[in-house]
Amino acid sequence: MSLTTLLAVNGTLMRGLELNPNLTNVGGKFIREEKTDKHYRLWSINDVHPAMIRTTEESNSVDLEVWELPMEAFATVLSNEPAGLAIGKIKLADGTEMLGVLGEPWLVEGQHEITGTGGWRNYIKA
Repeated sequence: MSLTTLLAVNGTLMRGLELNPNLTNVGGKFIREEKTDKHYRLWSINDVHPAMIRTTEESNSVDLEVWELPMEAFATVLSNEPAGLAIGKIKLADGTEMLGVLGEPWLVEGQHEITGTGGWRNYIKA
């Protein structure tokens, strides 16, 4: 039996988007849609992908997808993420925490904040 972990994603790794094969090609399975708690901000990084950062001040919830990944695939997925994105703990709307993709603060400097859209999908549809 293979060990697995859950991973919350908020951008191009989501179903139907550009980097989703980085999850599906390593055996990732979509589990459910979810939202963060209201302490996150989201930026568009040159309109290529988003970066999400947790803040101490209440801000907004961000739409997520939760995926189950084989542990042996976890490093492969992370190594294929754009520079400035990392894995950290994300707090969900129900208060639970799980691993997820976060942006490093330097990445969002000078970028367009899109927190008000509620998520990457909403932003790219607009």
